[in-house]
Amino acid sequence: MIPAIVISICLAACVFDVRTRRIPNALTFSAAGAGLLYHAATSGVAGVQLAAAGWLLGLLLLLPYFALGGMGGGDVKLVAALGAWLGPWETFWVAMYAGIAGGVLGLIVALAHGYLRRAFANVKGMLSYWALVGLKPVPGMTLESSTAPRLAYAIPILAGTMVALWL
Repeated sequence: MIPAIVISICLAACVFDVRTRRIPNALTFSAAGAGLLYHAATSGVAGVQLAAAGWLLGLLLLLPYFALGGMGGGDVKLVAALGAWLGPWETFWVAMYAGIAGGVLGLIVALAHGYLRRAFANVKGMLSYWALVGLKPVPGMTLESSTAPRLAYAIPILAGTMVALWL
């Protein structure tokens, strides 16, 4: 039952993300709340603790990318909501596999848009910037300011979720 719910949440997020480049709070917050309530009803306090730990870990794993301007808040809240259903262990793997899928899909999008060489130059520029000033958003290379092709990150999150559930 939980895998079907989690996949449904991801699919809904993908539809919103592809169409609008946003994942609504109504989806992420209601999914997180439903996960907490489900675990409370089925496992009591221990279930709530597991769900809360998964939610918190999902939030903490992706929050740095949001803080650096490389990821939207909806993506962070989506992984946190999935964590409320899956618990911390599965949430960790969702985030890891989503990161791998995001890297692969990002390369494909960059290649398809003739942006691959520029993407690698941007990575070099970001690393140089961070070495000089520390981990801060790089001017001109955040979601708000960049003109680079964008990837609806709910898609890699769905892929990472599918792999984590399968394994």
